[in-house]
Amino acid sequence: MERTVSLPNQPEKTTRVTLVERNSAPSGLELVSSYQTNRVGDPMDLVALAAQVQKGDEFVKANACNKLTVIADQIRYLQEQARKALEEAKRDADLHHAACNIVKKPGNMYYLYQRPSGQKYFSIISPKEWGSSCPHPFIGAFKLQHDMSWTPVDEVEKKDAEIAIMDKLLSQQTALPSYTGPNFKGLTE
Repeated sequence: MERTVSLPNQPEKTTRVTLVERNSAPSGLELVSSYQTNRVGDPMDLVALAAQVQKGDEFVKANACNKLTVIADQIRYLQEQARKALEEAKRDADLHHAACNIVKKPGNMYYLYQRPSGQKYFSIISPKEWGSSCPHPFIGAFKLQHDMSWTPVDEVEKKDAEIAIMDKLLSQQTALPSYTGPNFKGLTE
């Protein structure tokens, strides 16, 4: 059974309250006094019930909005990660296509220069080693990683530290437990 109730602090707004259906004799047996269960109670009880329903609706909406906000933040983060991955892939492809007269070996640093013709080329000689006789403008230094990606010189230390952590994890054969519940042991220590 549904009733429509106006809230005292918002008379223009009504809320529908669903009450439990009445059955004075479930399964043919009268369990309690039908007078006590079927009489209309205090009208303020309905108002309080309506206010509770309205408050519940507001909490449900707020909870859904909070969850959607978290998902939207995750989407933005993933979009940013995808953008970075594409930029790094383009940079790596461009660097792999730079002219080079030596066999590039992972783990080594290479120095990119540009000729007046616009051709970019790699050298194993740094601008510091060239000194004042550096033949062409220096563009940047890059370390060739073992996965054939390139790391700019200013990020090499950070990348090497990340690789060292991964190597340590692999050498210890450390793995996270397969337990599906929350488990932060080992991640914060």
